[in-house]
Amino acid sequence: MGSAAAAAGQTLRIWRGLAIFLFVALGLQWAEALTMTVIDVECVYQYVEHDHDLVSGNFVVVEKNSDWYSEADDVEMVVTGPTGGTMMTAKASGGQKFSFRAGRRGHYKFCFHNPTSAPEDISFSIHVGHIPVASDVAKDEHFNPVETKIAQLKEALESISLEQNYLRRRDVRHKKTNESTQRRLLWYTVMEYVALIAVSIAQVYLIQRLFSKRIGYNKF
Repeated sequence: MGSAAAAAGQTLRIWRGLAIFLFVALGLQWAEALTMTVIDVECVYQYVEHDHDLVSGNFVVVEKNSDWYSEADDVEMVVTGPTGGTMMTAKASGGQKFSFRAGRRGHYKFCFHNPTSAPEDISFSIHVGHIPVASDVAKDEHFNPVETKIAQLKEALESISLEQNYLRRRDVRHKKTNESTQRRLLWYTVMEYVALIAVSIAQVYLIQRLFSKRIGYNKF
């Protein structure tokens, strides 16, 4: 009887775990990326509902709208809190992940600064995670530890979604960078041929003038 009861309990836990996983998966909003063109400064606002929530995300410079740029030109992201103080800054020429603990609830401002004169397409993802803790009992009379487990699982899936989104956009950036490099190499090659042809024409012209002057001198 004991072994049968233990097996039944184990089966129940497995089914309960599967049910929780399906519930979380169906209710999960997979991370979506916001793409914007930054010429000088562009800002995005995100509202945080609870104190000390974990704010995480990433940004990728998908494309610089010019083939003549330097990879050393970093895009800067500045995060400002509800009170106007700077929460964090991040610089990257290609992309960057970030995370910080919100000190208090309210609107947080994410501003991207472009140091170059060429417009840059930036893909930006953000997620605000909240996991109920025992201290929330005073705020919520119906606190249930199962809700904490569901929230933890949901945050884990959100983290995986953010990472996959980030890697996909990095791949897109690498592809566009390779295409830009190929275009630059093509232009360099064309310019070299044009310069070579120009030098050859100039040499022929100078030689012709030289011979014409010598013929003129011989006549005299």
